[in-house]
Amino acid sequence: MLTVLVGLSGALIFGAADFLGGVAAKRISPIRVVAISAATGFVVMLMALAVLGGEWSTAAVALGAVTGIVGAAAIGLLYACLAIGPMSILSPLTAVVSAIVPATWGLLQGDRLSPIGYVAIGIALVAVVLVGFVPERGAVRPTLPGLVMATASGALIGAFLILMDLTPDDSGLVPLVVNRAVNSTTMFLVVGFIALAMARRPRTTAVAAARGWRPGLWFAVSVGVLDSVANALILFGLRVGELSVMSVLTAMYPAGTILLAATVLRERIAPVQWVGLVLALAAAGMLSQA
Repeated sequence: MLTVLVGLSGALIFGAADFLGGVAAKRISPIRVVAISAATGFVVMLMALAVLGGEWSTAAVALGAVTGIVGAAAIGLLYACLAIGPMSILSPLTAVVSAIVPATWGLLQGDRLSPIGYVAIGIALVAVVLVGFVPERGAVRPTLPGLVMATASGALIGAFLILMDLTPDDSGLVPLVVNRAVNSTTMFLVVGFIALAMARRPRTTAVAAARGWRPGLWFAVSVGVLDSVANALILFGLRVGELSVMSVLTAMYPAGTILLAATVLRERIAPVQWVGLVLALAAAGMLSQA
């Protein structure tokens, strides 16, 4: 029961972070949003580590560093594939792959569930697809590059969960501190390269780019805080529960996004998404009994 509560809470907070990230990305570039949120997350994790503690070790640092690189690559591929579209297919594809990869790994490594647990995972995967569905008018067939990048992004997100599951139990938040440090460094390097490229453009463009940080700054900072909380919950869930269960619960993060969009922006929730939400609740209830 604890694993389900932690997993769903983490997923909903991830969804809220994505919602605010979308708002911020409309004001500044998505790459800048990721960079600011990663740097904010690093500060938040350092403060939390000072309170909660954690054992520094080679394994904790190495795995944290790798997840930082993996996470940056996953986000880059996600943005790239969604830019190609159609989101109605590529978004749920990414989510379901991000659940299947670690769930399969966990089961192969010895995760054991009751029969109802396996049924619940199947229902949850269906729910992930339906909840992640983004209604689009006149959506075209996805291209091969889009499908490849969506699959790769989902696989990398799954790899992130697998690697986090491998971190030492006594490491506390150390892996996430290193993760945020590497992730933010990587993203700011990307921003730096982009800034250098833009510096060669006319002066007015460069000035506009420099001022472009302000409109979405605090939204991006909020994303970093929420993302840190969600990551901490997921890490805790991985240590007290099964990877196969946590992976499918985490993949339900679009639920938080669409619920906030419906509440704040008055966006319409598609019937297929309502079905997905109901199935997600049913799967969560079944997993709590597994």
